[in-house]
Amino acid sequence: MEVLEEQVWRARAAAHASAVERLSADRLARRVEGRRHPVDDFLWEYYRFRPAQLARWHPGPGVALAGADPERAGWRFYATGGGTAYLDAGRFLDERGGTVSFVRDLLSATLSRPGRFGCFGLHEWAMVYRAGDDELRHQGWPLRLGRAGTDAVVESHTLACSHFDAFRFFTPEAAPRNTLSPTRERQAALEQPGCLHASMDLYKWAFKLAPAVPSDLTLRAFELARDVRELDMRAAPYDLRELGYQPVRIETTEGKAEYVAAQRAFTARSNALRRELLDALDAVERAS
Repeated sequence: MEVLEEQVWRARAAAHASAVERLSADRLARRVEGRRHPVDDFLWEYYRFRPAQLARWHPGPGVALAGADPERAGWRFYATGGGTAYLDAGRFLDERGGTVSFVRDLLSATLSRPGRFGCFGLHEWAMVYRAGDDELRHQGWPLRLGRAGTDAVVESHTLACSHFDAFRFFTPEAAPRNTLSPTRERQAALEQPGCLHASMDLYKWAFKLAPAVPSDLTLRAFELARDVRELDMRAAPYDLRELGYQPVRIETTEGKAEYVAAQRAFTARSNALRRELLDALDAVERAS
């Protein structure tokens, strides 16, 4: 087991906490002021990993922290000995083995498939298709093309959403228009790396597997999710120019090309993180 000297790991932990503080400052300020943000709030509310949790630094498996005993003696899934603290990989797998197996299978299956790039972010449009004003997910923000124009975009395109956690928010009128019928049980069979939600979910899998996943990897997954979410909402039917988000007009040929180019770049980033997450799970097995 690698042993990190106290000065080294405390510096890394402090740098990590500072990075999280910068990334979460707007969120914390909005909560105090009672303001909402249709783009950034999603990462904190849908995934429900608080800034304080994200700021807590973990080295991952096979690394002992000198001088961390007894400071981390009460941290979940940590063991102590010889003045060090480290991940108790065996106990982690005993309690979280089912989650580890699910995530491993899901990531491996996703990596085995080519990305699909023909959805054009229409899942957000399907979530407001023929919906009433009180049913809009982001009330207070206008639809860029108006209600009739938004519905017309959905009706003139083929919906091909493969991700259950996006599909389940389709309006009842939009769901039958989708060429696939995603379910939770079929998630591993349908997940593909071109999907924006599958890329954002890498953040979810990283923090759900804490402290077995190194925190620097979790933070990079968060940064990817943040970038993906911005594209997600720029391509959505809402007009968010007041917040500085220029629309990706997926109803046009040029907008579709812009969306697909960004989608391909995110696929490359997300696949690299998938491989790192699988390596981290392998490391837990080796350390158990």
